[in-house]
Amino acid sequence: MTTHQHYMQRALDLAAQGLYSASPNPRVGCVLVKKQQIIGEGFHLQAGEPHAEVHALRQAGAAAKGATAYVTLEPCSHVGRTPPCALALVEAGVSQVIIALQDPNPKVAGRGIAMLNAAGIQTQVGVLQAQAAALNVGFIKRMQTGRPWVRAKLAMSLDGRTAMASGESQWITGPAARADVQRLRARSCAVVTGADTVILDQARLTLREQELGLSSELTAAALLKPPLRIVVDSRLRVPLDAAFFSAEHAVVASTQIPCSPAQASYWQLGTLGQQVDLVALIDKLGQLEANEVLVEAGPKLVGAFLQAGLLDELVVYMAPKLLGNLARPLLDLPLEQMDQAVALAIQEITPVGQDYRIRAYLTAADL
Repeated sequence: MTTHQHYMQRALDLAAQGLYSASPNPRVGCVLVKKQQIIGEGFHLQAGEPHAEVHALRQAGAAAKGATAYVTLEPCSHVGRTPPCALALVEAGVSQVIIALQDPNPKVAGRGIAMLNAAGIQTQVGVLQAQAAALNVGFIKRMQTGRPWVRAKLAMSLDGRTAMASGESQWITGPAARADVQRLRARSCAVVTGADTVILDQARLTLREQELGLSSELTAAALLKPPLRIVVDSRLRVPLDAAFFSAEHAVVASTQIPCSPAQASYWQLGTLGQQVDLVALIDKLGQLEANEVLVEAGPKLVGAFLQAGLLDELVVYMAPKLLGNLARPLLDLPLEQMDQAVALAIQEITPVGQDYRIRAYLTAADL
């Protein structure tokens, strides 16, 4: 690992501290180095608060003059809720800025770098770029397409089954996997489920503090911004006394709105056949500045998201169990020929307690 990579990795570790709270902004970390010593560092916690560079500059004080700044994302050049960070670095007198990733917003990309260069500050872009991009997949996609990054979470047995024929599914996976799902929810701006999941499993899809398994600081950050919880219910089948409505941030996405809506917000979306238009749902979430969306639903709804070309990632928890051929399949995906198979790019296969987590991206050809 080079010197630049060493300090950029520290900046990435800091950026990850905003994993559960920085949205709709990106997760960004900054490290200031002088004479091979870190003199200031910081990360962006949440929108409206100082950016990573500001925290690092405040910590360094006057010593920032002549220092090298390592930043995981191009310093902003525009005035938003906070002043531009590129200008703050110029005024502090840093001599060099090492950047992992250029700003993905096509309207502003490169302007922060240009501002630094115009002030005589050397810049280098691309150090640990892939790692920086992985930390902000949702922000990058939203900046480039207007839509959030959509991942589906599934739990299955070793033979690819998700529930018994009766619908019984609790619990296929163990407590470690369920805690991991809690962290997936916590990093998401919205969680989407289906009417059947809410009715059959009495699902609430809330964050459970005791299961997050995070430090007290990260737990507090996660609970500060719980995800919007959305149930796709085209025919308004979910009763209002369902557990799903017992907590805040509940939304019903439907093709209709009840005469007397209560206990939830209702989004009336267009129809695709007899069902809610999922493209319209994801577009709406993009307009609401959602960076990452988690789909936690049954085979039918997840299959519908996939067939609509809306899924970017699958996160599958595989339990060392066999449920048999009568149990329900992983997805409703009516394919008949091998050339219809959906190609996936496996990102990782990781043990999680007694289970395994498989992360896979939908390949570009299928998106």
